[in-house]
Amino acid sequence: MASPRKIALVTGAGSGIGRAASLALHAAGYSVVLAGRRPEQLQETAARARAPQEELLIVPTDVSRPDHVRALFALTKETFGRLDVLFNNAGINAPGIPMEDLRYESWTEVVGVNLTGAFLCAQEAIRMMKAQQPRGGRIINNGSLSAYVPRPNSAPYTATKHAITGLTKCISLDGRDYDVACSQIDVGNAITEMSERMAAGVRQANGTTIVEPRMDVRHVADAVVFMANLPLDANVQFMTVMATKMPYVGRG
Repeated sequence: MASPRKIALVTGAGSGIGRAASLALHAAGYSVVLAGRRPEQLQETAARARAPQEELLIVPTDVSRPDHVRALFALTKETFGRLDVLFNNAGINAPGIPMEDLRYESWTEVVGVNLTGAFLCAQEAIRMMKAQQPRGGRIINNGSLSAYVPRPNSAPYTATKHAITGLTKCISLDGRDYDVACSQIDVGNAITEMSERMAAGVRQANGTTIVEPRMDVRHVADAVVFMANLPLDANVQFMTVMATKMPYVGRG
């Protein structure tokens, strides 16, 4: 059935930035498809949403698997009739160990979720957005400050986030003729499960270990809603949202 609300699909919706963005989009009037690998976490996200909860669709999904992604978008189309916004948010990290000690499986797992998953979801979203009426939509990719500079011992994560920047630019270019806009949000130290280690202290490029400032994840969610709500003739190509005092600008 077609929904009178705009439709957003969020990957990695069971925790962290994905959960916060899903709830913010729903509160802003979107019907939201919640995709992620852990059904119980998706249920928890849905339980935190304000009414109407019928405007939430839970779809357990491993974005690294093409069959899962095809099923996710087919169910989205069957349920809501269209897709206005894809937030390509799913991401994982690898152990912070020297590159030469990384297992091949650790590398491929991160690439599969962070990069291949984003590509597969974008591919299906573009197919829907080109074919639907009114035509078009918006894809928001979750990059990272790691799309620009690495942390020590972070080759898989940093490589995939650099690649997301290239994917964002390609979608922006190739989608131009079909009213498909593409943005990238680069986040630094939002308070989520993934950044808990920052509060305990993390290794810096000079070998020291320091506690890094973090910020409320709702600021990221609000930014995603702002990007999503723009008309398709306007686009935030890249946006950085970071804890003001985290070590990034000025070589630390």
